[in-house]
Amino acid sequence: MKFKLAMCQMMPATDKDKSMRRFTRMAEEAASVGADMLVFPEMWTCPYMNKWIEAFKEPEGGSFYTFMKETAARLGVYIFGGSMPEAAGGKLYNTCYVFDRKGKQIGKHRKAHMFDIDVPGKIKFTESAFITPGDKTTIVDTEFGKIGVAICFDVRFAEFSRRMALDGAQLIVLPAAFNLTTGPAHWDLSIKMRAVDNQVFFAGVQPARDPDCEFKAWGNSRCCDPWGKVLAACDEKPQVIYADIDTDRIEEIRNELPILSGLRPEIY
Repeated sequence: MKFKLAMCQMMPATDKDKSMRRFTRMAEEAASVGADMLVFPEMWTCPYMNKWIEAFKEPEGGSFYTFMKETAARLGVYIFGGSMPEAAGGKLYNTCYVFDRKGKQIGKHRKAHMFDIDVPGKIKFTESAFITPGDKTTIVDTEFGKIGVAICFDVRFAEFSRRMALDGAQLIVLPAAFNLTTGPAHWDLSIKMRAVDNQVFFAGVQPARDPDCEFKAWGNSRCCDPWGKVLAACDEKPQVIYADIDTDRIEEIRNELPILSGLRPEIY
């Protein structure tokens, strides 16, 4: 099964309409060249800082949700809506909504692992101070097969991606927002290793870097195949990049290099 994946590395704005216009331009560009699936970054709706996340939070069915739903239907594409701050039950979640070609919601992933780190002299961030973690993995069914969804720090936990691979995911998409400390150290490595470990396609999509914003994203969105080959990659600037996904390649590689079939759960 073959399809074209678009990774939309857009720059979030502090103005809702501006962010939607940037989203629309990239979505229309991707659809115009035949992309079947579009993936956007973590927190594409606003800069990744608590004050903006709080200001732009919405319940499911709000303006951002409706906008993505209508865009998917209008362009006839699958949209993996990066993530946005979802308000639900008095809590705040970091949530990715997934819509099919008709604009129907077919999935929803709440970020499961909180970005609580402290690298002295470089970065300190406590996401759990304002975000509630989700409690499950997420796989959506599409005409091209099963697609797993994770968000940013979820990639650090090998078991999380492995669970989705064992449950049939052939591609895992990762809206993310790595920073200038963790990005150069671990971003490329993380995408490659989750692809190789699980023998799946793996696509990580970041925000473009805004030099005027307090939070500076690493950018460098990319997609790897199950052998670890980089199919598409970019720098830190706003842009759409594309990867041609051929899921038949998964079976070939798993036959050549039997990792998943060689698992020994009785000893680990």
